[in-house]
Amino acid sequence: MSTPSATNTPIIKVLIVEDDPLISKRYQMILSKDEQIECVGRASSGYEGTMLAALHKPDIILMDIELEDKQAGLRATEEILNYLPGVKVVMLTVCETDDTVFRAFELGATNYLLKNMPADAILQAIKDAYYDRPSLHSNIAGKITREFKRIKTTEDSLMHNFYILTTLTPTELEVLELLMKDYSRQEICKLRHVEPSTLKSQINSILKKFNKSSVQEILPALRELHIPEILAQRKGKL
Repeated sequence: MSTPSATNTPIIKVLIVEDDPLISKRYQMILSKDEQIECVGRASSGYEGTMLAALHKPDIILMDIELEDKQAGLRATEEILNYLPGVKVVMLTVCETDDTVFRAFELGATNYLLKNMPADAILQAIKDAYYDRPSLHSNIAGKITREFKRIKTTEDSLMHNFYILTTLTPTELEVLELLMKDYSRQEICKLRHVEPSTLKSQINSILKKFNKSSVQEILPALRELHIPEILAQRKGKL
């Protein structure tokens, strides 16, 4: 954190990384209105932003995502946080997509603001980031929460299905793999040299273990979790 002023209130050093000169100037003017904040520089590209961050070691960086290209801000954020992990990066954009939002936070961004937000919201976001106060914009918070929930659900589902797979006999596992490869029951009977009644019994046992009533309830979920590919890799390692 920056050196405290005479009033013992720390001065927050902020670097602006924005390729639109009008927007960059607007942010500089907004920051100049607050005595607790000092703008230490303005950059118009990810490369320049990275260099100025190393030079000035700001407390906060207002980082546009789309600079010289659509991913430049994300790349600069990753590079800066690699050698200045204490810096707080607040991402700036004109739109919000789930992929860029999640990627920014995955890289270590502290907050995420739309460029057209009012001055008081921008100043508040800077101070919240500096003092480690949670202040995710409600829309962004919802996106992050949904993404982590989706990942958690997928992980839980993957582990659950893997557990069931471990309970299958080698014969049942082979039948399931053939079903996932879209072999018909008749083709499976020929390949495995078994009677249809035997195959039916094996499939019923598989369904019982998955607690499902039909094969079509199992296969889409296993394919979505890439179970066939995982099983193929496992076989290759044996």
